[in-house]
Amino acid sequence: MRVAMIGTRGVPAAYGGFETAVDEIGRRMAAAGAEVTVYCRSKKGAPRPAEYAGMKLVHLPALRSKTLETLSHTGLSVLHAVLRRRYDAAFVFNAANSPFLPALRIARVPVAVHVDGLEWKRGKWGRVGRKYYRVAESLSVRWADALIADAQGIANYYEREFGVETRLLTYGSKRIDAVGNPGLDGLGLTPGAYHLVVARFEPENHVDVIVDGYRRSGARMPLVVVGSAPYAAAYSQRITELAESDDRIRLLGGVWDQDLLDQLYANALTYVHGHSVGGTNPSLLRAMGAATAVIAYDIDFNREVAGPDARYFADSVEAGQRVEEAERVVEITKSAGSRLQARALERYNWGRVAAGYTELAVHLISGHSSAGAQGRRRGSEAIREGNSRPVEA
Repeated sequence: MRVAMIGTRGVPAAYGGFETAVDEIGRRMAAAGAEVTVYCRSKKGAPRPAEYAGMKLVHLPALRSKTLETLSHTGLSVLHAVLRRRYDAAFVFNAANSPFLPALRIARVPVAVHVDGLEWKRGKWGRVGRKYYRVAESLSVRWADALIADAQGIANYYEREFGVETRLLTYGSKRIDAVGNPGLDGLGLTPGAYHLVVARFEPENHVDVIVDGYRRSGARMPLVVVGSAPYAAAYSQRITELAESDDRIRLLGGVWDQDLLDQLYANALTYVHGHSVGGTNPSLLRAMGAATAVIAYDIDFNREVAGPDARYFADSVEAGQRVEEAERVVEITKSAGSRLQARALERYNWGRVAAGYTELAVHLISGHSSAGAQGRRRGSEAIREGNSRPVEA
């Protein structure tokens, strides 16, 4: 079985949920006997290995632009897949890449699209970008042989909005133990005595809300913020200005050392999660796998993953309050983290996820397809708004 994975930055994973998924799923499918090819974005001066963890890698360039990077690379990847290789099935990540699906179908390569979250709600997109994502969702419904959702909320959205079924295939989690790291020691952090944020600096991730709430709080433990944003200078500047007014806040920028990042998660008292428009978020699962207590933005996606043992906030005031509460009852906070780890390891298993992708590939190769749906929206305005508002506890 020859399978292509298209539409991500590629592997090894160092950035983003899609890359983590491709890394974890692809290596397991390859170990089980599939020939897996991953299309990767090449970077000037960076190594371009031909294989990684049993997967074949194809490196192709992309335009370094917020609006065109993904599309330009996916276009080249699909062209390469059609002209240079013959695949039995393809997985395309991100509904934004749906305009390239007809080329794969003409080449008789059945394709499943991982639709991701409600991308049209991301603050970084203007009116044209949001409209494009809305149209791209419709094209995915019309042209894909199968749709993949990583959260029940996303599956519900596509069923209500378009009347189509999706295959629910979440992300997985791994157990991370707090064993220490030389890099962590160099940061001067005390294990179990800091709060952690890991996120791209984008409005829908509410990093500014978290930093502002913490700044106004009476928390004693430092707030460590990992992340950056290549295309959001004004938003990043706002976060920097908020952080500079409080010496308890530490901005680390991007952390690409995955062992160090694991230990940042595992040694934090809490992980503060502001993401609001995705489905099952890998950063949230990573924190849970590390037995770190979670303070999450209050939407149904986050409640679906973290459940009743997390604390939730809807604005900066509540974010600060939740951090203070966690510090007042440290042992209770740590106990909640242990329960979150058990929840993650029970519900989010990469082995089961990879098996689901393999089963779907077999179905596609056997001729099963949902392509041909009209792709017309039928939802009300309330449905179109989806998961934008906080939900009640």
